[in-house]
Amino acid sequence: MKNRKPPIVKVMSFNIAHGLGMDGITDLERTATVIEDSCATVIGLQEVDRFFGERSQFMDQVEWLGNRLGMYTAYGANLDYPPEREGMPNQQYGNAILSKYPITYSKNHHMTPVKQWYGNDEQRGVLEAVIEIDDMAINVFNAHLSLKDEELKLSVDEILALTEKSKFPCIVMGDFNAPPFYAPIRKMNRHFTDAFLKMKRGDAYTYPSPHSYHTTGVDLKPVTRIDYIFFSPEMEVAQTATISTNVSDHLPIVADLMLARKKQLTPQKEKPSKAKA
Repeated sequence: MKNRKPPIVKVMSFNIAHGLGMDGITDLERTATVIEDSCATVIGLQEVDRFFGERSQFMDQVEWLGNRLGMYTAYGANLDYPPEREGMPNQQYGNAILSKYPITYSKNHHMTPVKQWYGNDEQRGVLEAVIEIDDMAINVFNAHLSLKDEELKLSVDEILALTEKSKFPCIVMGDFNAPPFYAPIRKMNRHFTDAFLKMKRGDAYTYPSPHSYHTTGVDLKPVTRIDYIFFSPEMEVAQTATISTNVSDHLPIVADLMLARKKQLTPQKEKPSKAKA
């Protein structure tokens, strides 16, 4: 048992745009196929709908993807509106975590909004989960952050405050809406390792997805990197990749992370009480 190899987890971050492809068609099966073909075992998804509206057929996309892929799920709603009709569930939009391994804890954290003259005022959030892998546990944070500079700076500070409280190795991933040279991303790199930079893949651009518009002759290709997978010192990265697809406006990214085996990386189980009834 002492010579067991550390587990390798294939992590994916993917802004799925509620299944809306670059061709203007919403088809969640295409999204599921990309995830399935990647063989990822822990996935952070952004822009996921639950009963949100006609654009996604009022579908619970989290439940559907979990069933389709045979994975555990957690969800954090950043937008949560009353239903259009009485008796229907709230219309929600936010982040999801899918996992091959059991999710033992999850909590959604809303980021503090900052009013600025530009950018929308969409509520942003980070979904946290604790995932048990063999005899270990990891803390996963899945973020979708603001386009506004001041809010982004504050959100990164809030994420770092959350991770500092963690008892487990941390993975922070998501759509940060900022390229690597932005100060908040540089700050993340002072606390965590950027999987793609570690593998000398800083040019692995994720936005926009490649697509040719035949009616206008416009060809799009990725020109910037705004999606990230960061990890804490207890891990090492074996390989990284971007997946070329046009089923969303963002490219999914994957990283194979190796977890170092250390003592007490699983949640402490409460000792049974010795008190008699």
